[in-house]
Amino acid sequence: MATAPPLISFLLISAAVLLTFPAAISSIGVNYGTLGNLPPPTQVANFLKTQTSIDSVKIFNVDPNILRAFAGTGISVVVTVPNGDIPALANGMQARRWVSANILPFHPQTKIKYISVGNEILLTGDNNTISKLLPAMRTINSALVRAGVRDVKVTTAHSLNIIAYDLHGAPSRGRFRPVWEKNILAPILAFHRQTKSPFMVNPYPYFGFDPKNVNFAIFRSPYKAVRDPFTRKIYTNMYDALMDSTYSAMKALGYGDVNIVVGETGWPSACDAPWCSPANAAWFNLNIIRRAQGQGTPLMPKRRFETYIFGLFNEESKPGPTAERNWGLFRSDFSPVYDVGLLRGGGRGRPAPALPAPSTAGGKWCVAKSGATNAQLQANIDWVCSQGGVDCKPIQAGGSCFNPSSLRMHASFVMNAYFQKNGRSDGSCHFSGTGVVVRSNPSDGACKF
Repeated sequence: MATAPPLISFLLISAAVLLTFPAAISSIGVNYGTLGNLPPPTQVANFLKTQTSIDSVKIFNVDPNILRAFAGTGISVVVTVPNGDIPALANGMQARRWVSANILPFHPQTKIKYISVGNEILLTGDNNTISKLLPAMRTINSALVRAGVRDVKVTTAHSLNIIAYDLHGAPSRGRFRPVWEKNILAPILAFHRQTKSPFMVNPYPYFGFDPKNVNFAIFRSPYKAVRDPFTRKIYTNMYDALMDSTYSAMKALGYGDVNIVVGETGWPSACDAPWCSPANAAWFNLNIIRRAQGQGTPLMPKRRFETYIFGLFNEESKPGPTAERNWGLFRSDFSPVYDVGLLRGGGRGRPAPALPAPSTAGGKWCVAKSGATNAQLQANIDWVCSQGGVDCKPIQAGGSCFNPSSLRMHASFVMNAYFQKNGRSDGSCHFSGTGVVVRSNPSDGACKF
């Protein structure tokens, strides 16, 4: 896990996405750390298989006890080569020995999906290890092929300090740091394209956000939309901007087609500051899960990101500040720290934590400005109705607000619904300058605002 990616100047504006969790969710991966008084791997594997919809785990070593525990569960496992082992593994013979000792005894009974060669190597500043990273990836891949293992892909996890953000802060201008771009990352991306393996990144809005603009990092409102001046794309949260900056950096090198996997992301439920809470952690991860299921980002719409949330457990033995011990979805007794719908039966598929009922006390409504164009009005309808949390059925044929069949009326209805759901703050009626707060009730007949 990265500790201090660079501050991103343009991201220091609060924002959020209103989210209602779907009735059923697809699976999600988790990082399985072991620094604490945690249950044995066999219990963990059984818990994940029988009581959750989690179908993949990522571990930070090649612990044989964990690999044996997940045999026959159908849960895929990402293993990690310890950083210190990388220089030796650049040697082909050593790589073959490593694969023989750490992969072949367990696969395919245990569904090893990826081998991450180290974790955030560029962040270490160890030039010897950095120079041996790609050679080790190649030799391990060759050792797998030689052993007849073709369904295990080789990758490495990167901290987002690999990105150099320009003064504009535009995601479309995201580029890799020049010191690594041509000599390190371009060849790694070429390897991924050749082997059809993913580029793994660890986007953490938690690190580097402005404390005055926490909402932009955790998908909460009120927010002021950020528009990329080059693409005109609108960003309502820091995570999408991080992901699109990464994509832009890859595309600038000619590798925009390489698949991206999110190796780590999350939000702590406790820390030494007020912005860490179970509610904020749940809200963050609910939005992350939604993106993993295909919501995508402004530059990668509808794209699914295989995602590993950090982490499975609160790890009580981790050193450092309070946050380090409070990233888990579950406690050591398997009780949830908060519910994001991953539990089967009683927990799985439950809706997100209920928002307060919208209040209209004081007479405030949000409607479309008279000067808004039809294209802007339609864009507002599409955006609100795509986010979830607002019932757009009333403006559809047969709905109570379908007539009068006016684009302005329909847009005003959904904009106001969003405004009411977000506490009637003026910022949630901004809509890129096309919304206005009024004091007179705009309801029309059966169409109640």
